Amino acid sequence: MRFVWQLSAVVVVAMIGSQVVATVEDHPWLQLVLGLLVSVLAVVVYGWVVSKTEHRPVTEVARKGAGAAIGRGMLIGVAMFGAVITNIYVNAHYEINGLGSVSGAVGLVGFMAAASVTEELIFRGILFRIIEERTGTWIALTLTGVLFGLSHLLNPNADLWGALAIAIEAGGMLAAAYAATRTLWVPIGLHFGWNFAAAGIFSTEVSGNNTPQGLLDTMTSGPAWITGGDFGPEGSVYAVLFGVLVTIGFMWLAHKRGNLVPRRRRADRVAATPTTLPQ
Repeated sequence: MRFVWQLSAVVVVAMIGSQVVATVEDHPWLQLVLGLLVSVLAVVVYGWVVSKTEHRPVTEVARKGAGAAIGRGMLIGVAMFGAVITNIYVNAHYEINGLGSVSGAVGLVGFMAAASVTEELIFRGILFRIIEERTGTWIALTLTGVLFGLSHLLNPNADLWGALAIAIEAGGMLAAAYAATRTLWVPIGLHFGWNFAAAGIFSTEVSGNNTPQGLLDTMTSGPAWITGGDFGPEGSVYAVLFGVLVTIGFMWLAHKRGNLVPRRRRADRVAATPTTLPQ
């Protein structure tokens, strides 16, 4: 039942919050404020429902060290996307024509914050964490990665390759980031850093979602396997490559720290009680 209560509570906030943030797209400063409010509310609701259903301190969203962890994640996300766009520039065509929309970039901060926080709470905070308790880290990473990729098929310009790419480069990587750190702040920061760099800075498509223009006025063209086509750079082979490399790094760190949960036998699962590894 804890799974149902936790998922229901956060999904309700995510669904209502996304609709509210989307409706004020033409008012970027209001979108910024509402997006940040939705993010804070989602974390508060997650912390409350987990503490009530699992009767433990919710260390994965502890306030101590949150800022630094988010910052580290953001740096990784921005650096990763910078590496992807550099390879698209070198091997295909990416052109900067000047400044795009500064106000658009402001609004995208709120939009991407709300999306990143709610998705991480749902997919890593609830789905991955609870599945991992029963199946171990590797199976949970695979299953939730696939689910995360499939969820992106709902986007307007999505396709099967884009969903597969997201499952590999993002679903796996973000779960690995949580496994390595046992805090949701790092994957939240990484998710936001990647998405905002893609849309808010470099003005590229994000997950085939008809993303508004960001800070730069840009144009991308070339083979879809390099640029990602209508899905955006997340459908590029370079995004998949860098995502896999970062995933390997996080999983190595998780192994080094003793954070990997082994696959449990049926008898072990029956006897097991819910646990969350320390940070």
